[in-house]
Amino acid sequence: QVQLVESGGGLVQAGGSLRLSCAASGRTFSYYYMGWFRQAPGKERKFVAAITWSGTTILYGDSVKGRFTVSRDNGKKTVYLQMDSLKPEDTAVYYCAAAQTLAVDFHDYDFWGQGTQVTVAS
Repeated sequence: QVQLVESGGGLVQAGGSLRLSCAASGRTFSYYYMGWFRQAPGKERKFVAAITWSGTTILYGDSVKGRFTVSRDNGKKTVYLQMDSLKPEDTAVYYCAAAQTLAVDFHDYDFWGQGTQVTVAS
């Protein structure tokens, strides 16, 4: 079992930056692949980024490549999402999730946080 709690969301102007954190509890955190997803009102949940347990393999969604950076600290049981050059279309609730494989499909993730709101003003 892994419990996940996101933090760091908020309101930012276009072009600004935010850093999301996802704190995990549970002894097996380091063995899980971690992902970030986002969901805007009325839209489906979309893949943002994923990272292997070792941090050596990282995937990004096309819309965030070059602007977002995912990282993890297994000692702190925390995964991060650094978001730079934010755009209004990045506005969404951001979720972190844990899976037993490196995946881009949210159906493959077993545990989810409650989400944190990110709003980018134009």
